[in-house]
Amino acid sequence: MNPIKHVAIIMDGNGRWGIKHKNSRNAGHRAGLNSVKSIINECLKINIRYLTLYTFSTENWKRPKKEINFLFSLLENFLTNKIDNLIKRNIKLKFIGEINKLPLKLKKLIKNSETKTSKNTSLQVNVALNYGSKNELINSIKTINKKKIKINENNIDKNLFTKNIIDPDILIRTGNTQRLSNFMLWQLAYTEIFFEKKLWPDFKSNDFKKILSKFKSIKRNFGSI
Repeated sequence: MNPIKHVAIIMDGNGRWGIKHKNSRNAGHRAGLNSVKSIINECLKINIRYLTLYTFSTENWKRPKKEINFLFSLLENFLTNKIDNLIKRNIKLKFIGEINKLPLKLKKLIKNSETKTSKNTSLQVNVALNYGSKNELINSIKTINKKKIKINENNIDKNLFTKNIIDPDILIRTGNTQRLSNFMLWQLAYTEIFFEKKLWPDFKSNDFKKILSKFKSIKRNFGSI
């Protein structure tokens, strides 16, 4: 049986769900938070160590400004109002991506939330925000060159946004789309990938448990026979 230590999720379909049910993409982003809460609860129940959520990509800046502002305000409200609950539940928050390019208020809330939850040990939730895997790899190699050390697999690993985080065992992408969309291209080399037809707000704990169950029966060779 395969142990599950790290699950990564591309939470696709919020906008489409919002248009379909509420005639508003933003309503879908709000509804998607319920699925986030549900999956966090399941991870805590079964002692998964890491959960990585693809929240906002470097390509998402192409979206309408109104939608971007709503997404950031949603995250700001969450970090303001839910941080005490995360601390109580022993959840650590870690943000990965080019955080320095985000609005000042959001950057301050991110730093505050990471500091306040830094000693928590039950579950680490990695929020991929303004994240793009190609940029991450370029930044890693630039850092290696500055340090004047060898470019090898180990040093690239150590200089990624995900340094000190084990690679995902499972990647789930909801929304009936089968692509990686510039997400963790290096880290997913041997990850088992599950594409889910349901839109993210419709993805529930039972759907999550079904995928975990399938994963446990997979024979993982990591390149061997």
